[in-house]
Amino acid sequence: MTLPAGTTWSTDADVVVVGAGVAGLAAALAAHRRGRKVVVLSKIGATATHFAQGGIAVVLPDTEDSVEAHVRDTLAAGAGLCDAEAVRSVVSDGYRAVRDLVADGARFDETRSGQWALTREGGHSTRRIIHAGGDATGAEVQRALDHAAAMLDIRRSHVVYDILTGTDGVGGVLVGNCDGLGVIRTGAVVLATGGLGHLYSATTNPEGSTGDGIALGLRAGVPVADIEFIQFHPTMLHTPQAIGCRPLISEAVRGEGAILVDARGDSVTGGMHPLGDLAPRDVVAGAIARTLRDTGDDCVYLDARGIENFAGRFPTITAACATAGIDPAVQLIPVVPGAHYSCGGVVTDTSGQTAVAGLFAAGEVARTGMHGANRLASNSLLEGLVMGRRAGESAAAVAGRSTVIEDRDRAQPRLSRRRLQTAMTRWASVLRDAEGLGMLDAELCSGRVAPASTPQEVEDAALTLTAAAVVAAASARTESRGCHARADWPVTDPQFAVSLPVRRAAGGCEVALPSGVPC
Repeated sequence: MTLPAGTTWSTDADVVVVGAGVAGLAAALAAHRRGRKVVVLSKIGATATHFAQGGIAVVLPDTEDSVEAHVRDTLAAGAGLCDAEAVRSVVSDGYRAVRDLVADGARFDETRSGQWALTREGGHSTRRIIHAGGDATGAEVQRALDHAAAMLDIRRSHVVYDILTGTDGVGGVLVGNCDGLGVIRTGAVVLATGGLGHLYSATTNPEGSTGDGIALGLRAGVPVADIEFIQFHPTMLHTPQAIGCRPLISEAVRGEGAILVDARGDSVTGGMHPLGDLAPRDVVAGAIARTLRDTGDDCVYLDARGIENFAGRFPTITAACATAGIDPAVQLIPVVPGAHYSCGGVVTDTSGQTAVAGLFAAGEVARTGMHGANRLASNSLLEGLVMGRRAGESAAAVAGRSTVIEDRDRAQPRLSRRRLQTAMTRWASVLRDAEGLGMLDAELCSGRVAPASTPQEVEDAALTLTAAAVVAAASARTESRGCHARADWPVTDPQFAVSLPVRRAAGGCEVALPSGVPC
């Protein structure tokens, strides 16, 4: 095989997994346990999984809960765009996935020996959220998976520049590390790169959440869908002048009784939804955004002073608040919505397979149909565990396939990080309209086109392409639904009760409107 221009090294693997969070390590372990040589590539140390607070939504046996109840709650939150069979498939497999995680060493909070403690979060009809360390569930999940995966070939500080493909599908990955640019030849790649929160100036996501997997998928010829539905967590800790990653205040705080009020002490969500402060996240985030728009205030507040032993139940949040000089036991917590979770992504089936042979995706980077237009709280770790394992098994099943790699132009448009984040925050945040999206599109088209030669340039190019996909879908969806709120189209249009596929095109991205959807 002729190596792509600029490469200096090469190696081989049966399966390459890109990402080392919950979905990535679940996939890698599944493929490894089927006897495959697995290489895991990770560009950063801290994953989004590590920072997850709330817990894992799972139906436990011998309780009053049921799979069908969890499915109903998920479909309701998804605002008409969930794939019901995909939801049922993932939810039904949830308890097994959690038991597998426990077998790998995870420990969850208990009310008594052998009985997991359960909490409730927004959009759930009952308590079904298991958690660890109070509000440190993600850290425990990551710890257990890291321990189980310790024997795997996990390569840190490796940045994937491109998925290499040919007429028969995936043939390898183009990777940058301290030795330069190289190729790992493989017939099976699992994208598990996480989210895209750093499209925005304020996010709960760690620094590496730059839409890498979305861009890699688009460049490989895979469609993305539901990409316009970016969940803004309603309650991110507000600290003046802060930019980038900020602590979130888990929904579980409201589940335990905290209430949202504005600067005058009035309810933020009153009269907007039967569940009030425990309404789905899009409803609560929209209510906060409108309150801030109408009042001109910088933030709203969570009143958690009525929660007994707040510090014991939420030690991570207590520490974050203390850093900002706030004591939740006696003070209101200032909060704003922050970019949190992408409900859409690279289109896959319920085994993780994409439209390109040998390319799989799992976790936040993937669109399985689980989340639709809005993710139900704590369904993310659930999906990551279930779909990560399935994607790893699927990749293991095709490992050994080969294709001739076709080199292609690696020039990509990119804006500077700060310029892009400012534009996205201004024109494509919680509330959007046609005028702002048009200005944002023009801004994206002004980016410099050149090959990415450094990790920073790779990330900026990924953000720029991902932003183009978001803008294309958000512009085409002339309605408000789930996480996508159009100030100029505030109602939901039944004709748009479909997902909009987005593909890479000359000059950016384009949407293929399904039949019956208005142009």
